[in-house]
Amino acid sequence: MNSPRVLGGRYELREVLGRGGMAVVHLGRDLRLGRQVAVKVLHADLARDPLVRSRFRREAQTVAVLDDPRIVSVHDVGEHVDDGGAVIPFIVMEHVAGQSLRARLRDGALALDEAVAHQVGVLSALEISHRAGVIHRDIKPANVMVTPEGRIKVVDFGIARVGGDPGSTADRTGVLLGTAAYLSPEQVRGGTADARSDLYSAGCLLYELLTGRPPFVGDDALAVAYQHVHENPVPVSAHRREVAPALDAVLRRALAKDPGTRFPSARSFREALLSAARSMTPADDARTTAAVAA
Repeated sequence: MNSPRVLGGRYELREVLGRGGMAVVHLGRDLRLGRQVAVKVLHADLARDPLVRSRFRREAQTVAVLDDPRIVSVHDVGEHVDDGGAVIPFIVMEHVAGQSLRARLRDGALALDEAVAHQVGVLSALEISHRAGVIHRDIKPANVMVTPEGRIKVVDFGIARVGGDPGSTADRTGVLLGTAAYLSPEQVRGGTADARSDLYSAGCLLYELLTGRPPFVGDDALAVAYQHVHENPVPVSAHRREVAPALDAVLRRALAKDPGTRFPSARSFREALLSAARSMTPADDARTTAAVAA
């Protein structure tokens, strides 16, 4: 067995936690401080592209300004020279113990109180990021971690838009940025993504937490993208009889095709969701209130 690599003379790489189109995330150990970290290492073939390297560095700068317990923290950035002489950037982040919502959904839909509590956490994180001028643009179950204590951590700001960034939702090859099942209609069209685009994606997330599947599914990404633009999802109450009309109304607004008719902010979405949760049966209401307060 090969000895673990050490990046920057400090960060020992251990097992792989996740792989994406841009990078690999390793469990790591900060040898200087003696703590576990997560180390995100850009793929070597992408490191040759200045635009990709710039986007990767921007992720670290973006998250660094978002000081909130519901958003993963960045500890450090650096570069590693591989055996071929290529300079590979890496980001050192807080290691979040627990599992992603994607993993939680493998067993199907969540209990109503759990779904509402997790969604409230996501919306609270988005309220902080939007206030700082940061649009995530890739809200989905895989990018939301649940700690062993049940706390929410939003991760992976790799395609986030910041401040004066023009906000195109396609890269320079014309490939859409984001994940088809959670893209807003304006993202599908290649338009500008703003805070309301994140809230649409958050609506897709809530729908999946409640039903076990995204609002739109299809044979391929193109079929799913078409539905985001042209079709309306089946109401959640058709999947779960205990869902109140008020909760259907919240999702209907969150998933509106026109950004102007969606919730204007993460806070307004959160407040509407909590109000709808209180319209459930008294037992459901008590469990939801306790979960959100935890």
